[in-house]
Amino acid sequence: MSANARYLPYDGSDPLAPPVDLRDALQAIGDDVMAGSSPRHALQELLRRGSKNMKGLDDLAMQAHRKRREMLQRSNLGGTLDEVKKLLDKAVLEERKELARALDDEARFAEMQIAELPPSTAQAVQELSDYDWRSPAARADYEKIRDLLGREMLDQRFAGMKQALENATDEDKQRIDEMLSDLNDLLDAHAQGTDTDEQFQDFMDKHGQYFPENPKNVDELLDSLAQRAAAAQRLRNSLTPDQRAELDALAQNAFGSPSLLGQLDRLDQHLRAARPGEDWEGSQRFRGDQGMGLGEGTSSLQEIAELEQLGDQLSQQYAGAQLDDIDMDALARHLGNEATADVRTLSELEKALQQEGYLDKGPDGQWRLSPKAMRQLGESALKDVAGRLSGRAGQRDTRRAGAMGEPTGASRPWEFGDTEPWDVTRTITNAVLRESPGRSAPARRRDPGRVPVKLRVVDVEVAETEQRAQAAVALLVDTSFSMVMEGRWMPMKRTALALNHLVTTRFRGDDLQLIGFGRHAQTLTASELAGLDGVYEQGTNLHHALLLAGRHLRRNPNAQPVVLIVTDGEPTAHLEPEGYAHFDYPPSMRTLGLTVKELDNLAKLGAQVTIFRLGDDPGLARFVDRMAHRVGGRVVAPDLDGLGAAVVSDYMRSRRATGR
Repeated sequence: MSANARYLPYDGSDPLAPPVDLRDALQAIGDDVMAGSSPRHALQELLRRGSKNMKGLDDLAMQAHRKRREMLQRSNLGGTLDEVKKLLDKAVLEERKELARALDDEARFAEMQIAELPPSTAQAVQELSDYDWRSPAARADYEKIRDLLGREMLDQRFAGMKQALENATDEDKQRIDEMLSDLNDLLDAHAQGTDTDEQFQDFMDKHGQYFPENPKNVDELLDSLAQRAAAAQRLRNSLTPDQRAELDALAQNAFGSPSLLGQLDRLDQHLRAARPGEDWEGSQRFRGDQGMGLGEGTSSLQEIAELEQLGDQLSQQYAGAQLDDIDMDALARHLGNEATADVRTLSELEKALQQEGYLDKGPDGQWRLSPKAMRQLGESALKDVAGRLSGRAGQRDTRRAGAMGEPTGASRPWEFGDTEPWDVTRTITNAVLRESPGRSAPARRRDPGRVPVKLRVVDVEVAETEQRAQAAVALLVDTSFSMVMEGRWMPMKRTALALNHLVTTRFRGDDLQLIGFGRHAQTLTASELAGLDGVYEQGTNLHHALLLAGRHLRRNPNAQPVVLIVTDGEPTAHLEPEGYAHFDYPPSMRTLGLTVKELDNLAKLGAQVTIFRLGDDPGLARFVDRMAHRVGGRVVAPDLDGLGAAVVSDYMRSRRATGR
């Protein structure tokens, strides 16, 4: 056995479950960011929704709320009163049987007394407190009422007392009375600031069996007692006025002595003063058929309160919410180990995204998608485009014989879009090393026939070549509000990411500029465009965007100029010399004239212009057709799903046209 092997407690997780898929998680976050969410909010939404292989917080919160609802629908709070009534009816019946066999006048008087008992259970119990029972069985049942009430009153404050004190002796009751007195003395001293650790330890040594929570100090003792006492108060608040009156009257007979009630009242006062933040005023509506005793009802309300708190923690809807806020012990106690494993998986996902560098904080302290994340999203978008390109007849093959430059002597791993030839020697070597990681190089040379060589994509390396031509590419994307309203926002962003990834990883000599245009135009990085929010702002300022595109092309005088325009509306704004945008709808002649003039300037630079028209607006169709015809450009009218493939395909077409 390895010396590094360690054994840890089982945490309830599935050992055969697949690892957290960061790629899928990043894609989901990226989609939300491109739709307008902040990275932090997008991460929270992913944790809330989960995925097909990962249960989200919403599912767990629903489990907690469902369990709470089932408890309320299953039970009611009449258990103690029903049990007392049954014991009373049994005692009265046994007494009547005994009296019927007696022939003396006192028996007749007792029969009259029994017959005149009030209908209220509590009042009947009170009137019988001094009754001289003739039937031993009846007397025993009546004493059970007193014991039951005493145990229920204690069980409300100390869980398990009802069972622990069943058939309790007078000595047991005396010890309980002594514990309550000592407890109140300890809390008196604590309230006055005169208690000591030694006093607390003496109390626990003497009465620790009544506190299974094993508190370490007075504050922990107060916490556990106050939570249950508050639940007991909420139970009382949940009773009907008649039920409260009955129980208040019955409480006077607990253990046959009013001293218990006095001690408990004194304890409640201490707890309310020490922990005013507990929920002392709330209530719950139980609607079921299963009656609960006072102690059981208190435990149920305590459990319901925990489930409510757990549901709030799982919902993560409050300010500053974090997964670390979730009480894992309460989660396991109420929903099981599988639920705790699900939360740990979500927590690992959140931490892994940060540790792997997909999320980082910007200068303003806000979370953002890192450059690594943007490359991943761009790669994903490009793969999606590649899949669509494969179905476009005559547009998939981007390789041309003789189009490459001279080999540089270097090689690199193959990636999608590479048109360079394979480096066969490096490719085969990679396959051999991968298939035989444990064998030494001399051993492989002595017995090469035993080494199976199976090529995989990860083995392939291509020979790098010198570039013959470069392109200066300007991608102009419409960011007006109509793009958001018509559902074109996300396809536009994914298109830009795909083209950006293709250029930066496969055609590194090309210079791509992303330009967004609404009321104004602006140059954008891929991450800025991905996080751009849709703003309700009138204006499609293609004129300003073409100005920025011209500036970009002039910075690259030796590169082939390429201009790609994605828009869903006619130009309705232009940039005035003073720097402000002028808006007109329908488009003014000045706006159209300035836009066409700037397009002519790009044509003079030799730019290849392609306009991708989105939507079926006839006015837009006529305008872009005329513009394209004027500068010898092209118009493409793709559907939204095919936008990315259309733009990338056109870029590749322009690259082929340069002779590369």
